[in-house]
Amino acid sequence: MPAKTVKAAIEELRSAVQSLEIAIDGRFDKEKDVSEFEGEVRRVNMDRARLAQELDQSQFRANRLEEVNREVSRRLVTAMETIRAVLDR
Repeated sequence: MPAKTVKAAIEELRSAVQSLEIAIDGRFDKEKDVSEFEGEVRRVNMDRARLAQELDQSQFRANRLEEVNREVSRRLVTAMETIRAVLDR
């Protein structure tokens, strides 16, 4: 009878170790998934930051072009008025 008890205890221990190994493997898989997810979030945040910077630069260029356009328009009006004044003499 004691031999069966020892064998049963060994089987229970093997079963417990196997369950523990399965649980550890599952935990590693979950940590890997979380790590991959965190990496993807970092990449998305880096892309967002880059796109925000590009948007800011584009907005600055658009504002600068608008200013230059207004200055060119002002100068054209001045030139046309000067030409009209010369032609009216």
